[in-house]
Amino acid sequence: MLDDLVGFNLDHPVSSYGFGEYSVILTGVSQTGANRRRFNELAGTNLGRLGGISDGIFAVGMTLLVLGLAVPALSSGATDGELWQGLLKLGPSLLIYMMSFMTLGIFWVGQGSQLGQLARSNRTYSWLQLTFLFAVTLVPFSTALLAHFPGLRISLVEYWLNIVLLGGMLLAGLEYGLRAHLFHEAQAREVVRLMRGRIWIAQALYAVATALSAFFPTWVSITLIVLIQLNYVIAPRIPILHRF
Repeated sequence: MLDDLVGFNLDHPVSSYGFGEYSVILTGVSQTGANRRRFNELAGTNLGRLGGISDGIFAVGMTLLVLGLAVPALSSGATDGELWQGLLKLGPSLLIYMMSFMTLGIFWVGQGSQLGQLARSNRTYSWLQLTFLFAVTLVPFSTALLAHFPGLRISLVEYWLNIVLLGGMLLAGLEYGLRAHLFHEAQAREVVRLMRGRIWIAQALYAVATALSAFFPTWVSITLIVLIQLNYVIAPRIPILHRF
């Protein structure tokens, strides 16, 4: 009775009613749709380009720092003594320039270490790294601001916030890479643990150094930041810090 209602025999194959080729086509379309890749699955997967743009932006950022060191404005008849005095006045700016160069150097090494552990990349991770590079491009401005107003807390806090953004985005890329299984699985968790600890300790030290400007002159904080950076550049065997 059911056969009569639908108009064909359910015991007969579909192909006997001329539907076979259409069912094959529909099946093919269904499978094609299921297997179709999206653009977002292809975007941001080139590790070489990610490393290339990172090196380029770091190189430009480091070069721009030196533009904040202006040649002393002296007359053509200036003496050696006057030139020496003019160079001494550049001392604070030179210290801040060196501090910023070390800042970028430390984060360049940190980012390179992270990229070196990647087995693959994806669109989200690439944009996290591009946001990190955005923070890199702000360092020359933060440096110039602090060099022009070294005694003002606002300029110091702005410089510190730049460092926070650098560390935060580097950490965000690290944590996302672990969750998305972008790192080599054999030692992913151990590598992430070491990098995470290094970032958190450095950021805590920078925060303490900046907070001291509420009680002491800003030069105390600047000096401490330089010492913190020297620790990461020279890497002495300080027991607590050497764990990471």
